Amino acid sequence: MTIRVLVVDDSALMRKIISDILNSDPEIKVIDTARNGQIAVEKVEKLRPDVVTLDHEMPVLDGLHALGYIMSECPTPVIMLSAADERGAELTLNAFEYGAVDFIQKPSGTISLDMGQIAEEIRTKVKAAARAQLKNLHFMEEHVKSSKTRKRHSEKTIPISSPPKSNPRRIMTKKILAIGSSTGGPRALEKVIPKLPHDLKAAVLVVQHMPAGFTASLAQRLNSQSELEVREAKDGDLIREGVVLIAPGDYHMEVVQKMIDGKTVEMISLNKEPRELGVRPCVNVLFRTLAPIYGANILSVILTGMGMDGAEGVELIKNAGGKAIAEDEKSCVVYGMPKAIVDRGLADRVVPLEMVAATIQQLI
Repeated sequence: MTIRVLVVDDSALMRKIISDILNSDPEIKVIDTARNGQIAVEKVEKLRPDVVTLDHEMPVLDGLHALGYIMSECPTPVIMLSAADERGAELTLNAFEYGAVDFIQKPSGTISLDMGQIAEEIRTKVKAAARAQLKNLHFMEEHVKSSKTRKRHSEKTIPISSPPKSNPRRIMTKKILAIGSSTGGPRALEKVIPKLPHDLKAAVLVVQHMPAGFTASLAQRLNSQSELEVREAKDGDLIREGVVLIAPGDYHMEVVQKMIDGKTVEMISLNKEPRELGVRPCVNVLFRTLAPIYGANILSVILTGMGMDGAEGVELIKNAGGKAIAEDEKSCVVYGMPKAIVDRGLADRVVPLEMVAATIQQLI
């Protein structure tokens, strides 16, 4: 069945480039385009596309508010397009709260003539979005309610910074909670990380498929909501109990052992080795390095996401004596990565998203 797409961008050139990329796939057909959010809302109501690609920065009605109207009046899988800057990152995180399925980073700003270099990513994400379970997006009711007014209003902003958390238990640890997620992951992580207690007796390492420039904002936002300290990982960070480290966009994250003052310690190592399974950071890369160091002291968690990243890594962790949790299909936005775990018989527990944090605490 052909996936019918509405392409929305204020640039005629960008509309043409994106449309050509999508139409080059026989499974996808661009049925129309729109130059601003207001026209997009009207065309979604009239044409009922399977997927919408929606630019953030547009005149008349911007992408964020158009998204709110679409999700309240005619829920449709929407992929946001964003420039790689701090504002773009924050708008993208807000878009997830309004109900966006996924996002695509424009390679070189608002007008990106080099979109061809991410053509496969665009087509893959559109196909995944067409299969997304919209009921599992968990977009906020207050955003939907406000969007029905059809009036422009100031953007709701969420604090993304908070004072450093005081945690006297930040000791070196031999217990690891390792989380992997992709499509739908930012919202899923907001349902898990803030529910973990401040005295969690494990270090937490997260790989969320995101490009450079976005994971820092995600970490800051989660930090403002959580009892645990949450931050984007840096090369050389020590693995400590009660600290959540998120792999930075466009970097693989590994854990290595080094001698410091005569003691063996574990720390973060970042690199830009080739993408694996088309992604960087890659869940498998992290999990492969954890298995030989932590063995049975690893609890791995695979949340919503397309593809099968994490399956190989979880298998290594299981062989080393560790455990695995997979998110249940009924709560996933895209049941890909958890499905790979379940199909291989690797999951010790299969639970819906709302039960993941409690299950983590039980198994830790």
